[in-house]
Amino acid sequence: MDALTFLRQDHQSVLGMFEVLDGAPSGTGAEISGLRTMVTNLIIAESQHEAIEEQIFWPAVRDALEEGNALADKAIEQEQAGKELLQQLEDGEPGEPGYHEALQQFVHAGRDHIAYEQDVVWPLFQAAVAQDELVKLGAKLEAAKKIAPTRPHPDTPPQPAVLKTMGMATAVVDHVRDAASGRAADNPPDPQIH
Repeated sequence: MDALTFLRQDHQSVLGMFEVLDGAPSGTGAEISGLRTMVTNLIIAESQHEAIEEQIFWPAVRDALEEGNALADKAIEQEQAGKELLQQLEDGEPGEPGYHEALQQFVHAGRDHIAYEQDVVWPLFQAAVAQDELVKLGAKLEAAKKIAPTRPHPDTPPQPAVLKTMGMATAVVDHVRDAASGRAADNPPDPQIH
């Protein structure tokens, strides 16, 4: 599967979660609605997705496009803001003050970020990179996602070298915490390979 197909399937999964979360109850209704499980799914999916983009995809954009640095910098800035909102959700509970607002801010920002990637970055990247390279990049993204962090970690610098070293240790800790807490059961499935 090529890189853009893999990322598009991730985006479709997240956009589906956004559709459900648009109508999520707030206040005391949120506590009993199963909202926590859905938000946990979102946190896991987004944390893994952004980690692999920062580690693999955005460096490829920087290398392939003359304007790659500016495109990647804007995307990473959006992702960092998203991680801060995800961390608020990770630390909070449905029904608490500010939780629903952070969730709605993330849904809005997430849609904008996906549109930026798909409508602005991807067409340029696809025009500049050969199909066989896109397939190789897709394989790297797929392999990296299996071991990517499952929590937002907004304080980890979004630099490929840092993510490949410190990010790996962080991911191991995340996966151990997930297994011990039962949170691993909330991990959304990876896109299906065709």
